[in-house]
Amino acid sequence: MDEWKTPLYQAKIMDKWLTAFYQVRGSELPINNFHSHHEYEIYYFCGGECKYLINNRIYDLQPGDIILLDGLTLHKPNPRDVSTYTRSMLHFSPTWLQELMTVLGVPNLLAPFQNLNNCLLRTGNDESGQFVDAQMKKLAILLVQMDDEMQKTGKKSELLEAEVKLELVQLLLGIYKMAQREFMHVKKKMTSKEQHAEAISTWIDAHYMEKVSLDQLAADLNLSKYYAAHIFKEVSGFTVMEYVMGCRLNQVKYLLEMEPDQSLADVSRAAGFESVSHFSRYFKDKMNVTPSRYRANKRIQRQQTQD
Repeated sequence: MDEWKTPLYQAKIMDKWLTAFYQVRGSELPINNFHSHHEYEIYYFCGGECKYLINNRIYDLQPGDIILLDGLTLHKPNPRDVSTYTRSMLHFSPTWLQELMTVLGVPNLLAPFQNLNNCLLRTGNDESGQFVDAQMKKLAILLVQMDDEMQKTGKKSELLEAEVKLELVQLLLGIYKMAQREFMHVKKKMTSKEQHAEAISTWIDAHYMEKVSLDQLAADLNLSKYYAAHIFKEVSGFTVMEYVMGCRLNQVKYLLEMEPDQSLADVSRAAGFESVSHFSRYFKDKMNVTPSRYRANKRIQRQQTQD
């Protein structure tokens, strides 16, 4: 193992409602494309140089930064040097946690994820940041222990599961208190390049369901199209059309799940695809499953949750 690599604890168990990765460095996990998911996410930036894109906002991360994500909003890290990029992540099911909060009679610990619009908390690695880091490590290790126990005995440890729940509540209670302090929210001071990149992503968010052209984008924003393309790639890590297609894909995933009676032709048209065939090929390439199969899988998952 290379000297720069740190211990990696990861697990996705307990009925798939909790996933933890602690201090993942470099390429131990793939650098994700623009993506979304149903779970809430706590992202802790440990080190390196990285810009983080959340829909049409761009953050220049500092060690100790904590991002609270609702999951459904498109997001993507853009590290400058993959080998030094270090982060911890925790994904969890808000549905499961709502029930636990009711039983414990605690405040709505999910309010920061629901009301703060995918916010970033800047701790500077102070005591509060160190607390979050320590809790994420505890949870990751406990999940690995649970997985080991399951492999050995064929059943999950109720004691370890209870520990995981208690540690998660402690983590979320700490974040809830942190989120109440308005001074911890990042006041962004963007460079002109970042301002232009954010303006471009905002324009795309408003127009991706139409036929998008770089000429029209540049004209509307009063930019050279070559400058617009170059600066967006430099800041975000992907091209204008890659961003457009990411927005379309996210919209398609939403419609396939939330509009089960809508035809594939209507879904593709509503998301900005010019043809059903292009939509189907692109979706299969990115999701490794056909649109119809994706919709059917989501229907099955929804029924299992209700049962």
